[in-house]
Amino acid sequence: MADSGRVLAHAMQRVAVLMGGQSAEREISIRSGQGVLAALRENGVDAIAFDPADKPIGDLAGLGLDACFICLHGRFGEDGTVQGALELMRIPYTGSSVLASALAMDKALTKQVWAGLGIPTPQFVELTNGESLASDANRSRLEALGTPLAVKPAREGSSLGFTRVNDREALGAALSKALQFDRSALVEQFIAGREFTVALLDEPGGGSVRALPVVEICAPGGDYGYDNKYFGDETKYLCPAPIDRALTEQMQALSCRAFEALGCEGWARVDILLDQKTNTPVLLEINTSPGMTDHSLVPMAAREAGMTYGALVMQILATARLKTEMPPPGRGAGDPADG
Repeated sequence: MADSGRVLAHAMQRVAVLMGGQSAEREISIRSGQGVLAALRENGVDAIAFDPADKPIGDLAGLGLDACFICLHGRFGEDGTVQGALELMRIPYTGSSVLASALAMDKALTKQVWAGLGIPTPQFVELTNGESLASDANRSRLEALGTPLAVKPAREGSSLGFTRVNDREALGAALSKALQFDRSALVEQFIAGREFTVALLDEPGGGSVRALPVVEICAPGGDYGYDNKYFGDETKYLCPAPIDRALTEQMQALSCRAFEALGCEGWARVDILLDQKTNTPVLLEINTSPGMTDHSLVPMAAREAGMTYGALVMQILATARLKTEMPPPGRGAGDPADG
């Protein structure tokens, strides 16, 4: 088993594809993992499936692995928890570090970082379970957002727990729905406009992140919810998106900035709305373990860029590495620094 650094994909002999898990996105994670597993095997990699919901994560340490390809979505997979376990076991893995994964999973913290750096994102209020909507402070903050509103769990994906709220009377029910998935929820300005996504890939061996062609998402009635994302055939995807070059480059540049602002690595996907009032892009969130199903957007963008599904999988695998360096030999954590 490799215990540090980056390992080239062609040198990897044994790779575990982590899929399933315990999140609400388990079903989609299994579909993503099965696609990746098949692609790795077709490229000569000794790939095995591993579901942390079925076996202790510590079992990975005894499998002689060169790397793990993370296809887990949501909590206990995309939120830094599995990444931390793999760091402790010294097994290189795809995607972002513990810190970047945890930051990106938390929509409120992500938006705070982006807003602090001038990256456009909707204004929002975060409410925790048990907070009163009727308090003077919350009422004032919510009124400043206006209507309509978007209500969603702070740490969840695939549009689970999402509600569009057109009037204040419906806010309580929307919050209750979101709080079924997490202990806090975001109430943010609803931005009306066209929906886009930008997939990002790190180059193997380091270097700058690359944005793939922009995808426009045209969901029936503007409802790009769980069913329309993964199971329906009515949603249309336009790749490359039918927008001018300047707007394409602006979305790609903003997505790269957003990726780097959180310290993300490997690959990711940024979701964007084009505000119909201002015709400017507004970033919603970033996914550090995007879907890899037959409906997924990263493989779609990669195809437009000339990459097969298998080539995409192998490039992501080639970026697998440990992100936490070991201390120099002979120095323990408590030893004083030189000097």
